[in-house]
Amino acid sequence: MSVLTSTDAVPHQQLQNKEPWVKKSVLPGFGLSFGYSTLYASLLVFIPLAALIVKSFGLPLDQLWDVVSNKRALASYRLTFGASFIGALINLIFGFILAWVLVRYKFPGKRIVDAVVDLPFALPTAVAGIALTALYAPNGWIGQWFALFGIKIAYTWIGVTIALTFIGLPFVVRTVQPVLADLEAEVEEAAASLGASRWQTFTRVLLPALLPSLLTGFALAFARAIGEYGSVVFISGNMPYRTEITPLLIMTKLEQFDYAGAAALGSVMLLFSFILLLLINLLQHWSHKRTGG
Repeated sequence: MSVLTSTDAVPHQQLQNKEPWVKKSVLPGFGLSFGYSTLYASLLVFIPLAALIVKSFGLPLDQLWDVVSNKRALASYRLTFGASFIGALINLIFGFILAWVLVRYKFPGKRIVDAVVDLPFALPTAVAGIALTALYAPNGWIGQWFALFGIKIAYTWIGVTIALTFIGLPFVVRTVQPVLADLEAEVEEAAASLGASRWQTFTRVLLPALLPSLLTGFALAFARAIGEYGSVVFISGNMPYRTEITPLLIMTKLEQFDYAGAAALGSVMLLFSFILLLLINLLQHWSHKRTGG
């Protein structure tokens, strides 16, 4: 007597019509879920971004080019991207050191320090700007000591860089920290037992494994700093051609009811944001390929 298997019990035509990529899901069908997702993303992301681009092209091309390329706009680009890059670079170095300390060492108050790292996420950026200005102003707790040597921090590009460094720190620490946690300390001990110096252990053993996460953290901190406004508006002094960042210039145009000009500058920032987003995704793809994920 032959025993029918579950496959034999199903008509052959039904097996052929069943798509191999269709899988059961606890959520409603693909069409309904995809429709809701598209509607949600369109209302919150796609339509506003499209409106920004359409509004910017309400200007004639010559006026549009003049708005995005005049001396004041170029000065704001230089400060925004320059200070953001320096701040992200500082976070790349000291964020790595902080992540190393939190992963590799045990000390009193470690959990408090670990929690404080996320403070820029939770703290309103305007509050952070006021606090930084109070600290680094010429009469502030820290700024007064630099003022004795003629060094001015607040209301200069240095203050802008400090603010952008503050808000970007968690991105590097939280990106590098889990990768460090997965790297066992025994790997360093094995390298030392084979005669490798500390520098060789770092550059040949640790750095190749950490490089993708370091670059991703740097890109995230850089992208976050480019769009920052609240923590910079107080400490920068908002002087055109000197300490005026691009988001502040956009706000200035909005206050002057120059909506098309503000949209044009916003479109420039949107373009750079897309480029950074592409870079971050490429870095993450490279990281997964290196780790075999």
